[in-house]
Amino acid sequence: MTNKTITILGIESSCDETAASIVVDGHKVLCSPIASQIDLHQKYGGVVPEIAARAHIENIIPIIRETFESSAITKDQIDAVAVAHCPGLTPALLIGVTAAKALAWSWQKPLIAINHIHAHIQSVLLEQMQEVFPAVAMVVSGGHTSLYDCRNPLELSLMGQTLDDAAGEAFDKVAAILKLPYPGGPSIEKLAKDGDPKAIQFPRTWLSKESLDFSFSGIKTAVLYHCRGQNMLGDNRVETMSHQEKADIAASFQQAVIDVLIKKTLRATDKINAKTVLMGGGVAANSTLRDALQVACEKQGIQLIVAPKKYCTDNAAMVASLGYHKFIEGQFAELSLEPSSFHVA
Repeated sequence: MTNKTITILGIESSCDETAASIVVDGHKVLCSPIASQIDLHQKYGGVVPEIAARAHIENIIPIIRETFESSAITKDQIDAVAVAHCPGLTPALLIGVTAAKALAWSWQKPLIAINHIHAHIQSVLLEQMQEVFPAVAMVVSGGHTSLYDCRNPLELSLMGQTLDDAAGEAFDKVAAILKLPYPGGPSIEKLAKDGDPKAIQFPRTWLSKESLDFSFSGIKTAVLYHCRGQNMLGDNRVETMSHQEKADIAASFQQAVIDVLIKKTLRATDKINAKTVLMGGGVAANSTLRDALQVACEKQGIQLIVAPKKYCTDNAAMVASLGYHKFIEGQFAELSLEPSSFHVA
């Protein structure tokens, strides 16, 4: 098996991106088109599951067709079909899982079930050929903020996770408070460039002394009270705020989140004596976070590897890449595979 190239079709539909990709031997990405739904959800300020699912239905076949046409690969050259089946929005996941099962059955190819969060870790390794394990991996996105002890691409142990809002969710909610365009993460980052990260001392939630879990609901509420008064008893000042005042709020909020992410990540490396940190997920595209974590890791003599920005947001290349490692180990799924909104090992 190792002398033969392994070609995997990956399918991703866990939230609001319809994606397919063909990856050879776990790292050679032939094609990875994505159909975004940002315009559909913009007026709601967030993803509406039913709207997302309908868009996936419309996009899934054209995206898969585009993948094959652009990569010049035929179905006979595909060794397996990998699909993200958890966690995520169940109506959205259902579309990708159904498509993958139909293709695997009709082509008589193995089906591989992929945990979406684990795939974000694999996105860091897509273009990395050097040895990186053991490592601590931080997945930081709109739906997830998690830390893993990584021994290899398939041996991942959860060390900590968010107890309420994920970091990306907090970015989106604060952006909504400040009446910034959706999606909130890029809007906050852009505005924060004009602000002073020390202007406002928003709280950092550390939980217990040794905790590796996260909580970002408190800082979201702190921003809300800063704008609306304690317990929201005052007027909404956002409408009359100057650009500078908004920028200071954005920068101070962003810095508070980054401080927590970095301290918890380095705490995790100490716990398992890891010399490498991996970071993936949508929020990993934030340049301020990338730069600050790089500085912090260098001070500790730790290697940092961050997913290329093109693979930070949801994509199918990371699904296909992780599918390769599962293929090698013979970890296949039954055609009875069902999507799950919850984390499944």
